[in-house]
Amino acid sequence: MTKRQFISLAIACASALAIGSVQAQTYPDKPVRIILPFPTGTGPDTVMRMIGERLTKLWGQQVLIDNRPGANGWIAMEAAKRATPDGYTLLQTDAPPLTVAQHLWKKLPYDPVKDFEPLGGLYRTYYFVTVAADSKWNSVGDLIAAAKANPDKLTYGSSGNGGNLHLGGAMMVKATGTKMTHVPYKETTQIYVSINTGDISWAVGTASTTRPMLQANKVKYLAITSQKRSPLFPNIPTVAEAGGPANYELQTWVALYAPTGVPKAIVGKINADLGRVLQDPEIKSYLNGVGFEPLIVNPGEMNEIVRKDTAMFRDVVKDLNLQLD
Repeated sequence: MTKRQFISLAIACASALAIGSVQAQTYPDKPVRIILPFPTGTGPDTVMRMIGERLTKLWGQQVLIDNRPGANGWIAMEAAKRATPDGYTLLQTDAPPLTVAQHLWKKLPYDPVKDFEPLGGLYRTYYFVTVAADSKWNSVGDLIAAAKANPDKLTYGSSGNGGNLHLGGAMMVKATGTKMTHVPYKETTQIYVSINTGDISWAVGTASTTRPMLQANKVKYLAITSQKRSPLFPNIPTVAEAGGPANYELQTWVALYAPTGVPKAIVGKINADLGRVLQDPEIKSYLNGVGFEPLIVNPGEMNEIVRKDTAMFRDVVKDLNLQLD
């Protein structure tokens, strides 16, 4: 590179930084749309609406929630991918579309690495092994014993092939050497209704999604899918403590993303403002109340979480020999 070329490049970079800084100072100057792959009323949707209300007040611009559930999250991912990368169309997503899908399907309508960039985390959570409140099973050990005594008779529900609920059930089957039947549902909340009515035997579920059925005494928790007890649910044993496989663990996270190419200054502003909102006492209280831990990270840290989870789920999917196309 010649000296003249170097100077020209430096001037161009400085100009781009200056433009980005001005954009960040005025951002947002119109409504911001957040696309969700989740149905209205689910845990991620409820959290996003609460955070959206806080961002609306902080920004002085309306934050619009755009629910686009279905097709394993592909509908929402495609819509976000096609959006202009200016910071005015964002994406709320959980882990599977970015860390699992590429291992399950040979072709995706998006590239998990190239098409999106993180703006920051929202929360992380574990799951609970959930059965009917009147079930004779009072531990994971009881559930496993029933599965071994009745091969292929017990069923576990999920919100679709390849999602965390599916993987959670499949991992339990694999780890215990049992045979159980997977039953996918279109609506996550219907899973726990079906557990209560006896249409399916069990499922894993987050505290937020299962909470209404738990409070109505329709379902009960046998264990939490973490390696140690949660301080938010100290009376719920781990899977290992409840007679299940020793190394069983399942968690997920929900984060805010954007189509790749948003000016770095805007990414920084959104990340900083998101962190402020997540430290709001009311938001923290709500998240803890439903078993969620605020996930306050910068884009680089979010990328590292995704990298590690992608490698982990690659090994899980390979070990379970799962392929969905």
